[in-house]
Formats: sequence, structure tokens, C-alpha cells
Amino acid sequence: MKDLRRGGLDRLTIEDIVAPGFSTPWDAPMVPSFPFTFRNVEVLTLVWRTTEAAVARLLPPPLEPTSDAVLAHIYRMNDVEWLGAYGECNVSIGCRLPGTDIAGSYSPYLFLSSDVGVVHGREVHGQPKKLGNPKLEVRGDLVVGVVERNGIDILTGTLPTKQQTDSLESLNRHFDFAQNINLKAVDHIDGRPAIRQLTARRLSGVTVHECWGGPNTVELRPNAQAPIHRLPVVDMLDGLHWRADFTLVPGRIIHDYLDGSGDGGR
Repeated sequence: MKDLRRGGLDRLTIEDIVAPGFSTPWDAPMVPSFPFTFRNVEVLTLVWRTTEAAVARLLPPPLEPTSDAVLAHIYRMNDVEWLGAYGECNVSIGCRLPGTDIAGSYSPYLFLSSDVGVVHGREVHGQPKKLGNPKLEVRGDLVVGVVERNGIDILTGTLPTKQQTDSLESLNRHFDFAQNINLKAVDHIDGRPAIRQLTARRLSGVTVHECWGGPNTVELRPNAQAPIHRLPVVDMLDGLHWRADFTLVPGRIIHDYLDGSGDGGR
């Protein structure tokens, strides 16, 4: 990425434009290049059982469901390179790509309070990010996570505060949440499809500082522009409250709808 500190604003070149990591506006780029690190992230992970039909309805073909569980991670990002501090919520369901060994968590809904985070997630990963206002706080003996959009609390979750230690490994009994899969769709200016891909990525350098578990509660409120309610709560399962550092690194293309290719799980 061009360093604009030395000698004022250099003229933009073709080499700059075609280089990896280029972002507009070129003299104050919005999207950070990989890698960038998230420090002291606080997370409330809520797990509930929904219906098999609800999961299948939201998965794009050829992905197939692997679980009737839903995981919602509500993050308080305290210190992120480029982005600063903000809130985020990732709602995910279990899936696999037939004919490969690829399985993970597909994100039908994502909400966050950072415009940089929204743009990066959509442009690079293909994540379905929208602006929202996720908040995470401890109220007495209760951890409370709330996701708000359009003045409506579309998700409210609770978990007892630090009653029993746990591990992120306990989430793997539902599905491999650490591999995030997304549907990336971008059109040319004339309306022709430019990108139609399934992408996947894992976080790097994950260091968990503490992790606590227990029974949770989940309440969903309908919102036509943030329809998490399409994954209705059949049974509340469990939750985790954890704190960690991790780094966001490049991912991979696992399926290309326009040419039928992918990396085949490599």
C-alpha cells in the first residue's frame, strides 16, 4: 500500500491500482490490507436449536446443512488495526460442501457498527454485513448482548457471569464454527455477474485469554431488513463468554458459480 507520509501525495499509478490490497479513495483508503489484528476482543456466543427447514432455506446451493444449531457471536471489538473499536454480530449455521472435505459455518446475517468493517466484509469476503448496533455488557451477575437495527432489538441474549470455566472446543459439537463460509456476489456496472463465489477463511493466531460457559437465553424480534427471526428459537442450548486476540488473514475460493471451479478443499 502506498505510503503517503513521504513527500506529500504521490500521483496514483496503474501499478498502484492493479496491486493487491488497493482500495478507494486512493489517498485515504477505506479497506485495510491483510493481515490485521484484533486485540482484547470480548465475545458472547449464543447457541440455540432451530428447525432443519429454517437452516436449509438459508443455505445457498450446493451447500448442505450439518446441524440444526445456530451460533450468534456478539463481539465487543476493543482494539482493531484500522477499524478502532466497534461492535459486531455474526449469525452462523453449520454446512458442508458436497464432494469435498470442506465444512464450517455459513453466515446468513452479520451486523456491525463500523462502516469500514461493513465495506471490508462485503467487498473482500462477500459477507452479508449491514450496519447495526451490537452491544455487549455485564449487568451485575449477567452478561447481556443486544443487537439493534432500525431502533429494534432484533436479538437479545443473556448468560450468567463467570460461573463455570469452559473452552471454545465445546462449540465444535455443533459444527466447525472457526471456518467461516460466505456467498460473495458482485455485478459489473452493466448488470452482468462479475463474481459469484463461495469463500472461506479461518482466523490466525487465536489466543484465548479466558472462557466461561453456562445456560443462555435468546430472544429474537422480527425486522424485515434484519430477519434473524427466520432462524426461530426451538430450544436454548448453551453459551460462552470469552476474550481473545486473533488476526484476520486472506481466505480462499471454494466454489465458483461462473466457471464451476474452486480449490477442492486444498
